[in-house]
Amino acid sequence: MKNIVYVTGHKNPDSDSICASIAYTELKNKLGIKAVASRLGKINRETQFVLDYFGVEAPLLIETVKQQVSDLDIDNIAPISKDITLKKAWSLMKKNNVKTLPVVDENETLIGIVSVSNLTSNYMDVWDNDILSKSNTSLENLIETLSGKAIYLNEKNSNCEGKIIVSAMQPESIKTIAEKGDIAICGDREDAQEMLIKAGASCLVITGGHSLSDAIINMAEKNGCSLVSTPYDSFTASRLITQSIPVGYVMTKDNLVYFSEDDFVDELKDVMLETRYRSYPVVDANHKVVGCVSRYHLISKNKKKVILLDHNERGQSVHGLEDAEILEIIDHHRIADIQTGNAIYFRNEPLGSTSTIVANIFFENGIRPSRQAAGVLCAAIISDTLLFRSPTCTSIDKMIATRLAKIADIDLEKFAKEMFKASTSLSDRTVDQLLYQDFKVFNINGMKIGVAQVNTMDLESFDSKREDMIKLMENKVKEENFNFIGFMLTDILNEGTEMFVAGPDKEVVARTYDKELKNNSMYLPGVLSRKKQVIPPITATISNTK
Repeated sequence: MKNIVYVTGHKNPDSDSICASIAYTELKNKLGIKAVASRLGKINRETQFVLDYFGVEAPLLIETVKQQVSDLDIDNIAPISKDITLKKAWSLMKKNNVKTLPVVDENETLIGIVSVSNLTSNYMDVWDNDILSKSNTSLENLIETLSGKAIYLNEKNSNCEGKIIVSAMQPESIKTIAEKGDIAICGDREDAQEMLIKAGASCLVITGGHSLSDAIINMAEKNGCSLVSTPYDSFTASRLITQSIPVGYVMTKDNLVYFSEDDFVDELKDVMLETRYRSYPVVDANHKVVGCVSRYHLISKNKKKVILLDHNERGQSVHGLEDAEILEIIDHHRIADIQTGNAIYFRNEPLGSTSTIVANIFFENGIRPSRQAAGVLCAAIISDTLLFRSPTCTSIDKMIATRLAKIADIDLEKFAKEMFKASTSLSDRTVDQLLYQDFKVFNINGMKIGVAQVNTMDLESFDSKREDMIKLMENKVKEENFNFIGFMLTDILNEGTEMFVAGPDKEVVARTYDKELKNNSMYLPGVLSRKKQVIPPITATISNTK
């Protein structure tokens, strides 16, 4: 989809990531920019509650922003029918300045490709004079190709049946070559015309635009011989007549090389290196032709356009980001490793939620968010700040949340309790779901670490899952070469976190908080924020160690 801006949060999206994307997309569309809210993973329970509460659809799930065929300015060439003439196909190629044309059936499904080489073989190869019959050429095609006029057409025989002959001889000599069903090119000699009709010709092509006598017309009607008049001379008519062959007879129909709109440009390059066609058909999901792509299209600058919210770390972002054009980044985390080729709008503020920044941008532009946008933004601020309990929370977060709550017509305390209650029970959730619900990867001074966080009001429901969670974390460390992985089980009511740690360098966490790991875990009172109370001190420990 060209000229669309994808507004997306991070992988394993939380409420802030999803809600900020939805609201910022609304703002962009109000400002006249065609934007689509996107997500990079499943909607978690808390976020689903928020979306259902305010009647908002989940953002579009995207897996990559790598450049695809649909992003290219391909040649939007209308496909042709297999029944059109070679002459018509050649005319279309010249008109559209292309070397190939896709051929489709009555359902507009690709069945072949006709190229210049297919057409030139009409002249370079030695056709036998039965070619019109073999190719099942219609009289309609013949008339069109010769710019002719039908004087009489035998309705019982609409196709050319016999061989092509040119009557450039005495009538008596015609007897030796003329056979029943022949297509005969002749001039204005009435005796020759009469001899051809008697010989059983299926069609006479009268050159030079000459008229026919009533006697010849009557004889032709009685013998079922079609009569066609052409303004061309005999030589020209003889040269053009084989161009009335339908393209379906000469097109390439085996081992077709074509692409889908969803194919990635990198894949096209590999195929084009192995083949030498000038252009290739492109089909949609229903296998209908939408155009043609050539090598020169691959230099297109139509990259997918993205706006990144709630992250600025490559490991947390969408696959194929290096092939996309980043327009903006709006975030409230540390500045990490995403680089851009051009100057962009980058807004990073030390606030409790990206949604606070997005709401501020609404108000700065004098635009009032809809009730739905205000509602999801307010919910995200509540989620990220744990209803203003988190140390990341600022007075600005509280002020903006209060303002949004009025627009959304909700009570902050009441809504927060409903949201947390709906989302924090852990009893029916697997350890996989818990670990990956909000899992982020960080690269700190050459160390690869992962930190997941789950907020809950029901710590007891996790007791039976402790051993399974440690095993899952240890397996992930080995499979993906992490130095260590941390899992934060955050108690919203008592404002503390039990930290589970696995990996060869797990002691980094113990040194950071000067606590001993017991059974791979420790309790951290007052620790609620991964962004402010976990990543910065761990970063400092790693930096001081190295």
